[in-house]
Amino acid sequence: MAVSAMWQPELESLDRAPLERLVVERMRATLARVLAEPAWARRLPGVRPEDIAWVEDWRTLPFLTKEELRDAYPYGLACARPAGYRRIQMSSGTTGNPILNPYTASDVAQWAEVMARCYVTAGVGPTDVIQITPSFGLFTGGFGFHYGAERLGAMVIPMGAGRTGLQLRLMRDLKATVVTAIATYPLRLIEAAREERFDLGSLSLRVGILGSEMWSDELRARIERELDIRTFDIIGMTESGGPGLGIDCAARAGVHVWEDHYYPEIVDPATGAVVPDGTEGELVISTLTREGLPLIRYRTHDLTRVVSRGRCDCGRTSLRLDRLRGRVDDMVIYKGINFYPRQIETTLLRHAGVSHEYQVVIDTDGGGERMTIHVETDPGCDPAVGARIRRELHDALALSPEVRLCAHGAIERAQGKAVRVVDRRPRQ
Repeated sequence: MAVSAMWQPELESLDRAPLERLVVERMRATLARVLAEPAWARRLPGVRPEDIAWVEDWRTLPFLTKEELRDAYPYGLACARPAGYRRIQMSSGTTGNPILNPYTASDVAQWAEVMARCYVTAGVGPTDVIQITPSFGLFTGGFGFHYGAERLGAMVIPMGAGRTGLQLRLMRDLKATVVTAIATYPLRLIEAAREERFDLGSLSLRVGILGSEMWSDELRARIERELDIRTFDIIGMTESGGPGLGIDCAARAGVHVWEDHYYPEIVDPATGAVVPDGTEGELVISTLTREGLPLIRYRTHDLTRVVSRGRCDCGRTSLRLDRLRGRVDDMVIYKGINFYPRQIETTLLRHAGVSHEYQVVIDTDGGGERMTIHVETDPGCDPAVGARIRRELHDALALSPEVRLCAHGAIERAQGKAVRVVDRRPRQ
């Protein structure tokens, strides 16, 4: 594979030794920034920026948790008040205080920069027409894609969420070449096209940049086949400043993390110890250039592993992570067996005639527990597919759920991220 275009080649292709020197320099600057705030100084007693001589020294610092950020609402751990804030974004969490992230003018510019890198990594340029389908508002998705597209110089269709019929019409009539979305939204587009007899072949789309949800390789293949596009997996979160933390490239050899802006670690979820490269664990992120809400060793709860620290075929040298495999808190325990929804999805989508729409329902049954997988199927689908799915889940995961096949539209669609597990068991 030939070396691909880069937005900032002098940084994206930096050799490992000078890259790590830059990371250490920015680690020290981040510590100096946060230690000027009393709340941070209390969290990090005795810590000095000069204590960081090597990237490994960062491991001596304590973790930052989601609970701490919630407890700090609204500005308890924020920095850069003298510089002034230009905007806020906020998490869409449903429990406790929301996590609020204030942005300085520099933070907004940094966001646009890393998003422009992501676009170019996906083969997007100034001549593209980018349709943005994530919502504009407190959720970070819409604005992040917008800022990056403006920095790139591309034309933007700032649709936001919903109105799927109009999304399709404008995609066709304005000749959108790129769609940005939460990972399952292309499935809504495909369904709406089927219902409205809309010809997907009339679209000019060639690239999809998708994220915000876990999505399997099988689901990726289905989206690419139905929409005739090449998809790219983008990662990021409200706490880190939104999407733009990293993206995979055409080589499909892992998600590039922009290490000059973010320092990733993979730790054992139980012990917190850093695990060897190649071992799956919890992603921990530190921000190196964010001013409003710097993160130092933030536990994301996302599960992944380091794929490589070597130069990629695309020419980039930043560390590559595996695609996110699930979340520590998404793990389901059923009759003593641990599994993740993505493992169910992978099994379902191997079968012809089985839809991408499914829901795992767990409830109690006469004092015991019962799992039912509701899955939509195409007309004419072989009814025996349910038994085959059940057998495969038993062989792979030691699960023996009831598999109920249903017609298209039987499973209620969520407004945002898809709801894959409904656990009706009483809380312990």
